[in-house]
Amino acid sequence: MEQQEKAMNKGELIEKVAKECGLSKHATGQVVESILNTISEALASDDKVKLVGFGTFSVAQRAARDARSPLSGTVIHIPARKAIRFKAGTAFVEAVRSGC
Repeated sequence: MEQQEKAMNKGELIEKVAKECGLSKHATGQVVESILNTISEALASDDKVKLVGFGTFSVAQRAARDARSPLSGTVIHIPARKAIRFKAGTAFVEAVRSGC
């Protein structure tokens, strides 16, 4: 029997945070959107976002490279691009490992 993957969506996150903080869902939604937008803007400017105890978001430059298509075997060129990285903080890793 396969185990079904569980995933929390943004609406569920907002609802849980609102309940824990005693705020309205609307106000909590604005705060969550603001946090996500601020992180996105910082990464777009090539800044790092360090959240002590949680982790660090950063941008890394991936070099252009050639790869082989598994279907046809032909060589294709993959251009250089930016990639988002996340390194989990020690406290976050320990919380997940211990089941919170």
